[in-house]
Amino acid sequence: MTKIALVNNGCAKNLVDSELMLGLLSENGYEITLDETDANIVIVNTCSFIHDAEKESVDSILELVNDGKKVIVAGCLAQKYGKELKDAIPEISAMIGTSDFVKIAEIIKKLENSDYISDVSEKPNYTYPENIERQQITVGSSSYIKIADGCNYNCGYCIIPKLRGKCHSRKIEDIVKEAKSLTNKGVGEIVLIAQDTTSYGIDLYGKNSLADLLKELDKIENIGRIRFMYAYPTNIDDELLDVINKSKHVVKYIDLPLQHSNSEVLRAMNRPVLDYKKLIEHMRKKVKGLAVRTSLIVGYPTETEEQFEELCDFIKDVKFDKLGVFEYSREKNTVSYKLKPQIPARIKHARFKKLMQIQQKISKDINESYIGKTLPCIIEGITDDGFVIARTEHDAPEVDGLVFIKTDKQVVPGDVIHI
Repeated sequence: MTKIALVNNGCAKNLVDSELMLGLLSENGYEITLDETDANIVIVNTCSFIHDAEKESVDSILELVNDGKKVIVAGCLAQKYGKELKDAIPEISAMIGTSDFVKIAEIIKKLENSDYISDVSEKPNYTYPENIERQQITVGSSSYIKIADGCNYNCGYCIIPKLRGKCHSRKIEDIVKEAKSLTNKGVGEIVLIAQDTTSYGIDLYGKNSLADLLKELDKIENIGRIRFMYAYPTNIDDELLDVINKSKHVVKYIDLPLQHSNSEVLRAMNRPVLDYKKLIEHMRKKVKGLAVRTSLIVGYPTETEEQFEELCDFIKDVKFDKLGVFEYSREKNTVSYKLKPQIPARIKHARFKKLMQIQQKISKDINESYIGKTLPCIIEGITDDGFVIARTEHDAPEVDGLVFIKTDKQVVPGDVIHI
């Protein structure tokens, strides 16, 4: 009997694709194991967003081929490099592109009579396979729903549109159906994801339809929290903010990756040049108690010390509730790859450290403001030493903070308790 395992690298969007592949394999009668040492064939779903992610994926592949496994490379690394990757690691048994993963069962069947199979579409055109039931490999209080895939933008540092194609949305009724199924399984928080959730529906309905989707999800009986990630700043409008403000289940939290605040750097990034301070003030005014998360890139090519200091002042003024900072990663086939001057690694790292030090003080002040208050927290699990792990509505899974609770109450993941 052929046993198949899967190693997932990269983002939550990759995780959903991995779970879809496992569901498809299960439907075709293959035995799935979570222990790759016990498998004949291992699928490695790869990430190629930045160099470090590529290295993690390549390390996984090398370790498995050295263990004598048949390795199928799926996802972004296969889409980006194809034959180059096969030439570098000839032991790879198959390659499957970002929009071709629905053929995984066919690929494995063909491998019975072939040494190598490649199925990587030259131009990815992702369509969500609605007929496949995901086989979830994650446990906890929350579950992701991919509402779209692909991206219509062309940010200067990002290769995702080349790897994933244009934005393709799922129908509202299909997403609602999946959300109902997850709710009935006891999932306490639905997290909507896409490369850009705020572009959802443009291809299907001719307009940004995230607000319409949230309204329909909010009607589901017994649904817990609803959260969406990866919003694009030009698509934050009053209709969306009003839905968040009035909804019973949509958390008061917006993940708004801005990448920078300086207009010249934003232009170099092919990002929208807006008054972000004014935008966030408006968002917080429209939605009382709103938490705003952002992510920033430091050391982008051409970024001067003065432009970086402007970014520091921006962070001090806005006081983001949550902040992620990344040192610029130079990636081939992006606009920024040829930009000059490139910033030395030591300067990028120094800028990263400075921004994080600024945010640490802001985060400390925000956390201290909760002293004496009672907050609804969703249960994630329990530590070995008896602490209950939880999250507030202002904390997204995996990327934000946790709450550690000492309690005698009997709790299970997905419960919401007031602490």
